[in-house]
Amino acid sequence: MISMLTTEFLAEIVKELNSSVNQIADEEAEALVNGILQSKKVFVAGAGRSGFMAKSFAMRMMHMGIDAYVVGETVTPNYEKEDILIIGSGSGETKSLVSMAQKAKSIGGTIAAVTINPESTIGQLADIVIKMPGSPKDKSEARETIQPMGSLFEQTLLLFYDAVILRFMEKKGLDTKTMYGRHANLE
Repeated sequence: MISMLTTEFLAEIVKELNSSVNQIADEEAEALVNGILQSKKVFVAGAGRSGFMAKSFAMRMMHMGIDAYVVGETVTPNYEKEDILIIGSGSGETKSLVSMAQKAKSIGGTIAAVTINPESTIGQLADIVIKMPGSPKDKSEARETIQPMGSLFEQTLLLFYDAVILRFMEKKGLDTKTMYGRHANLE
């Protein structure tokens, strides 16, 4: 690896993220926004760093007044037919998330997969699939990235979720001031 300064690494990461934008289909993203709009409750899930991105997404949805929950938290209610489960998984094969998707499918709600691999088990179970860029665990299909492991996918996932929030805000006529009214105030 070539020696670079931290800011040079940051510039390369930003270039990678910038090129990621063109690899996400607008119609897939719009299907997710509409799926959220049509759902009674929104559930999010992911493992590891993808799970952290899902939690931040749920937080922003709560700020917009959406009933959004992180699967596995103690205050998460039951999943029902009129709900949507959004799973962020690079591989689409994480065992716990596959099991969750199968359970959601048996209940009959909507499943959305945000993944590098639409042909994965979770991708095939999903009603809505958003293909994301990133380096898969199977390095035979690896995309060029200077970043370790799933970093490109996870960063793109966070930014994609923020873009979905902005699109939702636009469709619902919400602004940041409205959202601050739902921000935590016991901190």
